[in-house]
Amino acid sequence: MPILFPSLRVNGTQPLTPDKVLNKVIRPALTRAGITGKAIGWHSFRHSLATNLRSLGVDVKVAQELLRHANSRTTMGLYTQAVSAAKRNASQRQMEMLLA
Repeated sequence: MPILFPSLRVNGTQPLTPDKVLNKVIRPALTRAGITGKAIGWHSFRHSLATNLRSLGVDVKVAQELLRHANSRTTMGLYTQAVSAAKRNASQRQMEMLLA
C-alpha cells in the first residue's frame, strides 16, 4: 500500500510522523490559504468532524461512535458548535474550491 505522506529521508519507505505532517504539510497549506493566527492541530479536525456531522443531521450516537467518545454528552457539549446556514454555505463553498 502506498504511503500518503512518505518520508523522503528514508526514500519513502516510512511515513512522516503526525507532527511532521502537521508542520510540513497542513500548517503551510493553511498559511497559503490565508488562515493565520489560529492554533490548528489534529484535535481541530476532531472538532470539525463533530460539527460537520451535526450540521449534516447525523444521529448523535453515530457521531459519538465515530469520534470514539464514551458518551454523547462529550460529543454534543464539547465537540460541536452551532452552525448557521451562512456558515454551512461558506464551508460548502470552501470544500468545493479545495476539491475542484
